[in-house]
Amino acid sequence: MTELIAMVAGPYLIATGLGFLISTGFYTRMVADNAAAHPVTLNLSGAVHFVVGMVIVAQHLRFGSLAEGVVSVLGLAAVLKGLALIVVPALTLRSPKSSGATLRVSGVAYLLAGAYLSYVGYFA
Repeated sequence: MTELIAMVAGPYLIATGLGFLISTGFYTRMVADNAAAHPVTLNLSGAVHFVVGMVIVAQHLRFGSLAEGVVSVLGLAAVLKGLALIVVPALTLRSPKSSGATLRVSGVAYLLAGAYLSYVGYFA
């Protein structure tokens, strides 16, 4: 199960990391505009995060290896973000806004995590 989730999550994280690095201006505007997001959009985003995270947690809450831990933490993070968007959306929107530099650092982190998970899923 670790490999299957890594095969899906790895390329997603790589794509997101590339987006943060290549289209930093777009993502900076997107984060800045979160406060103006339609409430239904926020709730749906929370639902998607929550459901995806719960599927990972329900099928894979293991910490026996680094790969298992990374996949499990990814699932738990998605559940927590989904809960926050559903239960306390106003608080979530008040979180600090990301600058271009923060998004670039996040982009590199996403790329590294995505590369690791892709390696686990496709090559290990």
